[in-house]
Amino acid sequence: MSTMLAYAMLLSFIASLVGRAVSMACGGVTDQKHATHFIFTRIGFRASAILPLLRRKVHHLVITMLVLTVAGPWAATVRSDNLAINIGLIPERNIFDQVARYETLAEYLSSELDANFRLTMLSRYGNIVERITSNEVLAAFLGSFTGGLASAQLSMEPIARPVNRDGTSTYFGQIFVRKDSDIKTVADMQGKRLALVEKATTAGYVFPRAYLRRHGVEDLGTFFSEVRFWGSHDATVSAVLNSEADIGAAKNTVMDWRMQADPRVEEELRVLAVSPRVPSNGLFMSTLLDPGLKEQVRDLLINLENTVEGRAILESMGALRFEVTRTADYGPVFDLAAKAGIDIESYSYINK
Repeated sequence: MSTMLAYAMLLSFIASLVGRAVSMACGGVTDQKHATHFIFTRIGFRASAILPLLRRKVHHLVITMLVLTVAGPWAATVRSDNLAINIGLIPERNIFDQVARYETLAEYLSSELDANFRLTMLSRYGNIVERITSNEVLAAFLGSFTGGLASAQLSMEPIARPVNRDGTSTYFGQIFVRKDSDIKTVADMQGKRLALVEKATTAGYVFPRAYLRRHGVEDLGTFFSEVRFWGSHDATVSAVLNSEADIGAAKNTVMDWRMQADPRVEEELRVLAVSPRVPSNGLFMSTLLDPGLKEQVRDLLINLENTVEGRAILESMGALRFEVTRTADYGPVFDLAAKAGIDIESYSYINK
């Protein structure tokens, strides 16, 4: 990558961060210190050193105009010529199954476009934030909450998502227990062990948090004897199935997948609650990438069902086709997050 291109990427990235701060300020965000820290820790400065400069909205606007003026004609997008693009995969299931599900698609995109698409497995859901921020990952298949987070906080936009074999392109969260358990209500859960996925998942954290909050549970740590984050939806199913946890949360698509492989899932687990439907894992791409390339990727995905090779790829993914996906599709995710007491615009978390 040339020096000029690297410089352009840096300036474009700074501009997007400052623009996000302007958006938050105009939207009524009162935590100015958080917004300032978010921006300047990503470009090597301490927030405390420049906090006084950002106390008024006019300063946000001045900085934005300055960045755009300095960038000038250099503020170009990343072109697709022989570009290596890492596609991040979140660990919703066993990593080997996850990679196998997408590898033929990555190979196909590489063969059709002037870019090299490579899969990279994220060890945890939270890795996606730092990997995108550092531009290590320019594309990713994201779940509904990480997709909403990427749209709200990061320079990413949705491209398309697969339609499942049952004709849906959405999923829902499930809270479940063992059938031989005496747990039937939220009150029965007190003092029990709760298995969650990660704090950046809709089905594996946001939905159960919203559900429990609606039933009067604000502090998970004091209500349950143990709250453990298992790292994948697959793992939470196994935790409850093997009596390592009393209550679990996971997405229905992973539960269905596990049922096909292990009849015990259907025979021994009971679902207590389900969430509203949210978008299935969709492909997001960085705003730094050439818009023409992103449009080509979208067209290839949408037309996979029209070729023999494309249908084979869809078969390996367990999908019928792809459909265009927009940021507006993630409205239900933002609503559910609000019910859980989470503001995606400023959400920061650590899994414990």
